[in-house]
Amino acid sequence: MHPNAAFAWEDRDALRAFAQDIGFGTLFMATPEGPRVAHLPFVFLTDDRIGFHIARNNAMTQYLDGTEALFVVNGPDGYISPDWYGMDNQVPTWNYCAIEMQGNVRQMDEAELIAQSDALSLFQESKLAPKPLWDRSKMADGYFEKMLRGILGFDMDITAWRGTRKLGQNKPDAARNAAADGAEQAGKRDIADLMRHLP
Repeated sequence: MHPNAAFAWEDRDALRAFAQDIGFGTLFMATPEGPRVAHLPFVFLTDDRIGFHIARNNAMTQYLDGTEALFVVNGPDGYISPDWYGMDNQVPTWNYCAIEMQGNVRQMDEAELIAQSDALSLFQESKLAPKPLWDRSKMADGYFEKMLRGILGFDMDITAWRGTRKLGQNKPDAARNAAADGAEQAGKRDIADLMRHLP
């Protein structure tokens, strides 16, 4: 993560809420065949444990159980032009929010995989209200079980959290807000909003 202490993000509850709201990340691990990644939706099963599923024939699955891995969640990001600050001698940069969760991975049994899949869809469906919730009871008999054969479920006990919020905290308020205006005009409204509303 970014080495500048001004950008360190350590509030565990805020990190968890941010990651949970996004619900999608990148799993990284070393394998005997070299480094591998998978891009996956996930759900928090407890405060420090996430669950996810991955295609059964993914190159990572044979190595995941019992290994240590890194799960990264990226939030809004955007290029920041030095012209936007209204200050001399600035350089281009990139503002972003990101969270790293490191931990030990364990393969789930089938009942746990079903529970993880249900929890994931319920959490995401609940964000679509007032749309009625989708659940697997809407599928034809046997179809969910058929689809289940194509995936494997895993959970990761998080042993380390690292977060970065690089939002121009090292600039005067007026310069940061001016850069946020520039970012918004460039179509990066999400990062602009975060720059304007530092916690």
